[in-house]
Amino acid sequence: MPSPTPATDRPRRARTARLAAGAAAVALLAGALVASPAGPAQAAGCTATYTVAASWGSGFTGNLAFTVDAPVDGWEVSWDFAAGEYLLQGWHADTTTTGTTVTARNPAWKRTLARGETWTVGFNATHTGRTPVPSAVRVNGVACTLPGASSPSATPTPSATPTRTATPTPTPTPTRTATPTPTPTRTATPAPTPTPTRTPAPTPTPTRTSTPTPTPTPTPSATSAPATWNPPASLAPALAEVWTHQEQTYNNGNLYAFRNYGWDQVIANGGYLNVCVRWDSTKPVSAALRDKIERVYAEQYQAWFDHLLDADGTTWNGWPYREVDVKVVGWAVRDRSLLQWDDAAMPVYVNDIREDAPQCPEDLGRFFHQDGRYPGGEELHYDQSLWLTDGFGGGAGGDWGQRMGTEYFLGAIDSPSITILQHEMGHTFGLDDFYDWTPTGVSKFVMRAGSSASITEFDGWMLRDWWRHLKPRYGL
Repeated sequence: MPSPTPATDRPRRARTARLAAGAAAVALLAGALVASPAGPAQAAGCTATYTVAASWGSGFTGNLAFTVDAPVDGWEVSWDFAAGEYLLQGWHADTTTTGTTVTARNPAWKRTLARGETWTVGFNATHTGRTPVPSAVRVNGVACTLPGASSPSATPTPSATPTRTATPTPTPTPTRTATPTPTPTRTATPAPTPTPTRTPAPTPTPTRTSTPTPTPTPTPSATSAPATWNPPASLAPALAEVWTHQEQTYNNGNLYAFRNYGWDQVIANGGYLNVCVRWDSTKPVSAALRDKIERVYAEQYQAWFDHLLDADGTTWNGWPYREVDVKVVGWAVRDRSLLQWDDAAMPVYVNDIREDAPQCPEDLGRFFHQDGRYPGGEELHYDQSLWLTDGFGGGAGGDWGQRMGTEYFLGAIDSPSITILQHEMGHTFGLDDFYDWTPTGVSKFVMRAGSSASITEFDGWMLRDWWRHLKPRYGL
C-alpha cells in the first residue's frame, strides 16, 4: 500500500484523493459567478446543463455543467434532485447534501472562474427508476438557466449543516510516486491492538505458475523510437505531446528508470495480476459480493487490456497476452466478522494496520519486494491493492494499486465502466494526469478526469504508446 509520501516524486501522478480523478467519469457543469474573496459572492448570471452519463440498477453517474457570465472568486452551485435521487459521491467540488438539495463548493485549487468559463462537477447517485433534470440549479443563490427544468427559483440554497462531505481537496502533487528501489514511507506506525492474525487459505498446489522476470535489456533512452506505431492521424500530434510531457516530468525526467509499473508486474508474473482487497469499511461482505468484486475488478482491467489487441483479436506490437488473469488473493480487514463467509476461499488478514487502514502483509507485497522474492510465499503474493475506504472522495492510483470510496465503488459496481477505477488503473500502468494541460485536439478521455465516463480510443493509444516504449526492456 500506498504511502502518502513516496521516496521519489513522479510529477502529476496519483495522489491521495485526486478529487474525483480519478476519477471521474462524468462531468457536471453548472454555472456561477462570484466576486468576494471572503466567500461566495452574488452571481451575475449563469447557464447550466444536466446530463446522465451512465445508469445502472439503482445508480447513475451525472454531469452538471455551469457557465458564468462574469469573473467569480469563490463559488457555490446547488441543485435539487426531483425524483428521490441521493448523492453518493462527487468530484471537482466539495459536495454535501441536505434532503434533496446538493451543494457543491469550489475546491481550494479552483476558487476562481473567468467570464464565460464552464466548470464541471461530476457525481454518482442512487435513483428509484428516474433521473430527471433537477428542479432548480443555483450559483451563489442565483438561479441558472437550465433547459428541461421547471421555472427556477432564485431562493438561496438552504444553509443547513451538511450531512455528508464527499470530496476532499486534492493537491497537484502525486500522493504516491513509485521509485525503482522504494523505501515505503509510512505515516502510521503499525501497532494493532491484537496481534495481526492470518486466516490461511487452503494448501492445494497453486493453480498458476509464475514466470521468472525476464532479464531486461538495457534501459532505452529517452530518444528511443520504437518501430511499430500507427495511430490515427488525428490523434498522432496529441500522443506525441503526451509522451514528450511524460518523459520530461516522470521520475524527475527519467521515467525509464522506474521498474514497477503495471507492465513490469504482468511480465514478471507471466501474464497475471494478484490483488489484495483492503476493506477499510464497516460494511459487511457476503461471499456473493466478494466474488462479484473480484469479477468486476478483473473486467475493468480487461477494458484496458482490450486496447492491446487488434480488431482480429491478435495482440498488438508483440504484447504477449490475449488476456491477463486478474485474481483476488486476499482480504485485509479490521473485523473478521464483516466478511460473511467461511469457505476458506482465500486468506483473510485481520487487524494488520498501516496508514490507519487494514492491509495484506508486507512480506507478500510486490511494492515491498520488487525483486520478486516474497518471504511470505510466491503463491500468495499480491501485486496491487484495491483499497476501498468509507467516505473517501475521489481516487488515487499508482504501482501499489487503486483507492476510492466504498460507497462509490459499490454504487457503480453494476456499471459497465467504473470511471474512477479505470482512471486509477491507468495510473498503475503509467498514464499521466491532465489537470493543468490538455493535448492538442483531444479533450475527452478517461485520464482527463471529469471529461469521459469510460476508456476512449485516445486512452487506448496512450496505453499502446507506453507498451511500445517499455517493450525493449523485456527483450520482446
